[in-house]
Amino acid sequence: MSIDLDLLAVLVAAVWGAATGALLPRAAYRFSAPSGEAWHERCPDGHPVRGWLGRARCGQCAADQASYGPRTASLAVATALVCAALAAATGTCPEVAVWLLLAPVGVLLAVVDLKVRRLPDPLTLPLAGAALVLLGLTALVPEHAGEWTTALLGALALGAGYLVLFLINPAGMGFGDVKLALTAGAVLGWYGWPTLMLGTFAGFLLGALYGGALLVARRAHRKTAIPFGPFLIAGAFLGVLAGAYAA
Repeated sequence: MSIDLDLLAVLVAAVWGAATGALLPRAAYRFSAPSGEAWHERCPDGHPVRGWLGRARCGQCAADQASYGPRTASLAVATALVCAALAAATGTCPEVAVWLLLAPVGVLLAVVDLKVRRLPDPLTLPLAGAALVLLGLTALVPEHAGEWTTALLGALALGAGYLVLFLINPAGMGFGDVKLALTAGAVLGWYGWPTLMLGTFAGFLLGALYGGALLVARRAHRKTAIPFGPFLIAGAFLGVLAGAYAA
């Protein structure tokens, strides 16, 4: 019996995404502390939260009040879909392993930023370093479809671009976005400059559409700050999909 390797890769990626996504709720709750505050160490009722991975559910609270963070099923499904899409686009090229390792952290960052408009340093800076190191190792493996040099240059270029935007308007662009841009630049730059520009444009377009929708719904005004991290991540995700399909 023959097995379609691409289909098998998608199924394995979906299972990986579901498994890793199911571990994110507790970390999402703990990291979802407003800027300047320490990470959450207790549930809303004051019971200690132990560890960083697993369900966001307190064993000491009453059953109807035990859940204190994102639903496990929601994050598992979201991460599974992201990983499956990345595997479908990348196929059996070795960089698919890098995308699958980075994807759960990207989902976690998006959830936290949407919740409290904060991108935690313990996630953003190590993620950028991990992306470049892993892509550097991938570049040594035969049949890879990208270039590590443009990944490095892309990280520096996009990080510098976001830094300029931050310096021009600190109220409109957080420094956490600048750090996250290093990772986005690396993964997009892997597939070349056109992919980097496409993913960057997609992120800004999605952010603009979201902001416009809030204005139309009268849930925000022109000076309302919105979390940009999720759109930066979504743009990078779409750019990687396009770059992988075109490679």
